[in-house]
Amino acid sequence: MDYKNLGQTGLKISAVGLGCGNFGGIGSAPAFFGKGETEAQAFALMDTAWEMGINFFDTADAYGGGRSETYIGNWLKAKGARVKDQLVLSSKVFNPVGEGPNDWGLSRRHIMRQVDASLSRLGVDHLDMYLIHEPDPTTPLEETLHTLDDLIRVGKLRYIGASQMPAWLLTKALWISDKYHLSRFDWVQNAYSLLERMDEREMFPLCADQRIGYTPFSPLAGGLLTGKY
Repeated sequence: MDYKNLGQTGLKISAVGLGCGNFGGIGSAPAFFGKGETEAQAFALMDTAWEMGINFFDTADAYGGGRSETYIGNWLKAKGARVKDQLVLSSKVFNPVGEGPNDWGLSRRHIMRQVDASLSRLGVDHLDMYLIHEPDPTTPLEETLHTLDDLIRVGKLRYIGASQMPAWLLTKALWISDKYHLSRFDWVQNAYSLLERMDEREMFPLCADQRIGYTPFSPLAGGLLTGKY
């Protein structure tokens, strides 16, 4: 297995990552909670990925209604410190985790609550990688970035990134981070495949210029690929 640095950071992640979006559900859709891979099937997939040298597992707070993170946490508990200390975990925040008006989005309140919930389900004291699952037009970007920076400063997060983000908004986010001396997004995780190549126009040049990492995913295939620009 090849390992690559995440953007310009010193973090090394496997060239292929394990996407855990179908553990206990089909993505974040409530209609499919409890479906997808069972815990036993998820354990088998994680065992195989680990044996192949994959050290980068990607999940989200809303996948399977929290079941994805729970399965990963149970697997790590069974594997012990030898695996737990080497695995690089990535999770996300944005999608609804309840029915209340504050149970989704990128507000300070929601992010703070969901980071703690993710850490509890995963059974860890910090997350190596943390993504905004998609932009939140109802929350100022400054509020989100200040919150993520605070979480890095207290040790709950190590590196932050953005998913489903257009190039113009990433540029704005980097400008805000530079202006207020906040932690910057270290990588982007967008849909990219032979059928979805929009990021070639603006995102790839931006990532190359700013030395931002890129982890493409395809809704039609499991897993992630890592790239450096």
